[in-house]
Amino acid sequence: MMLDLEVTPVPTAAAIINALAVLDSGSHKQPQLHVPTTNDGDCLSVEDALIAGAGGRDALGDAIARAIRRSYDQVYDGQHTGRFHWAQLSKTEKTNAGSLVEIWLARELDLHDGSDLDFQIAGHEVDCKFSQRVGGWMLPPEVIGHIAMLVTADDYLGTWSLGLLRITTDRIHSATNRDSKATLNAPGRADIRWLFKDETLPGNALLRMPTADTVAVMSSHRSGYARSGQERLDELFRRAQGMRISRTVIATVAQQDDPMKRVRSNGGSRSRLAAEGYLLLGHYRTHRDVARALGVPVPNSGEIVSVRVHPARHANRPGTATIGGTSWRLWRAGDDLVSAPALTHTARSANIANA
Repeated sequence: MMLDLEVTPVPTAAAIINALAVLDSGSHKQPQLHVPTTNDGDCLSVEDALIAGAGGRDALGDAIARAIRRSYDQVYDGQHTGRFHWAQLSKTEKTNAGSLVEIWLARELDLHDGSDLDFQIAGHEVDCKFSQRVGGWMLPPEVIGHIAMLVTADDYLGTWSLGLLRITTDRIHSATNRDSKATLNAPGRADIRWLFKDETLPGNALLRMPTADTVAVMSSHRSGYARSGQERLDELFRRAQGMRISRTVIATVAQQDDPMKRVRSNGGSRSRLAAEGYLLLGHYRTHRDVARALGVPVPNSGEIVSVRVHPARHANRPGTATIGGTSWRLWRAGDDLVSAPALTHTARSANIANA
């Protein structure tokens, strides 16, 4: 499927502030979702097939969350545009986001194309619809009588939901748009069978940080001087301590080829920030052990967790990690500036005092 995406300029600090202000205003908040009341047997068959195909309900939820996260990241195209949230997209890109969700769900769940609609699941034609808000799905005439997979997500809130519903004339508004598409009425919304609701979306660190920190990280200039992608990354790791930072966020901030090179030692942020006491923990076993011991999120594959550390007075205490014969804890305001210890990148565990 070919998508005609519009490319917009890299956002300025003012644009970032304005966009985040819109999100902070509360206008993006979704209504409370209903507990499912429909017992459509075909919807139950589709649900069972999805769970079985994914290897369990938890695995299904993880796969759906990945698909939605990748859809957002692809439409933002942060490495080339510097964008990282919905408010920065054009109208055309927002419309195309639904197609990306459909594509990524098909990939993650190994779904087959339908004859007339998007998917065929358990012998049933299923149409996939995405909206930023519950009730915003635009339903074409051809879906009437069939099952719709209704997906909603909010990257700012960090939540997603997915439900199933057979679309019938008594569940949609009689009024349509010029493409003859209708929306669900109140009874229709209440009848959605939610497989997942208000689940956690894999994080977008640039939206989890305070607005002032995000602006400080993404600003292309400081004190009248242009900042490099490496300098922006350094600032990200200083300000996003204790957060899982994805490869996509790193690419968005760096806006350079091979963005992970800017994180590594030998000139990347890992060596540049060591003198300030920062450890950049990756998915290596030793790094993950240190994260557990210090009580910070454990990085998954492709993620970095930044922590600032200081020598601990007492060893083998909760919240301490022994690295290279020295016990370390998280840095506190008022602590002296001490260089971070060297941490190996092997599968061998560090000597850790568990929290």
